[in-house]
Amino acid sequence: MSKTIISEGKTTAEAVENGLKKLKVSKDMVDVKVIEEGDKRSFYSILAPRVVKVELTVKEGVTAKREVHESRSEVHHAGRRPPNQNMEEIEEASSNIKTFLDKFLKKGVTYEIKIENYGINININGDNVNHLIGYRGETINNLQTIISAIANKNATAKVKIFLDVAGYREKRTKTLEDLAEKIAATVIRTGKSISLEPMTAYERKVIHSKLQSKPQIRTFSKGEEPYRKVVISLNESK
Repeated sequence: MSKTIISEGKTTAEAVENGLKKLKVSKDMVDVKVIEEGDKRSFYSILAPRVVKVELTVKEGVTAKREVHESRSEVHHAGRRPPNQNMEEIEEASSNIKTFLDKFLKKGVTYEIKIENYGINININGDNVNHLIGYRGETINNLQTIISAIANKNATAKVKIFLDVAGYREKRTKTLEDLAEKIAATVIRTGKSISLEPMTAYERKVIHSKLQSKPQIRTFSKGEEPYRKVVISLNESK
């Protein structure tokens, strides 16, 4: 039977982090569910300074000491697990997301939901939406976690979700790709490995993908979520 715990924090990210430390696993080893409390507003107030509770369930077949390795080769195999291709479930997930966003978003903020390649793309725009992005994308990542939980509540297989706010993901991707190029050039010039700041799985994948075509460079990830980071080093096998 899978192990399940309830964890608390001031934000969703902090609650998840506290739970991961207790379970001694990384984020990709668990299913995360934000718990709705008596006050209905608590579910929609991830930006408010109040206690957030999450339920973490260790996925079947996962052990606490299992190491998670991330490298350039994983960029090719990350999609090995087939996404949900049940259009009825995907459309239901899209409808549930719409219901949530209609309640969550303030007036003057609009959104668009598109189903593409068996995934759900959500774009939020409007005036003063920076609070939905947060410092280095912390809030948009938390919001995507909640939306993903809503979308997958009744799904038999994982529904893929991609959330963007005011083009932040596109801009962040360009920034990370430029950073990857600069760091790779420094590593080639100095011969010394460089560790980047902790990033989300999505951001780490951007770095791996950008540098996978450089034979002189090797990239890999180390550490546990949410402090997992990319290391860029010389590929000594070349």
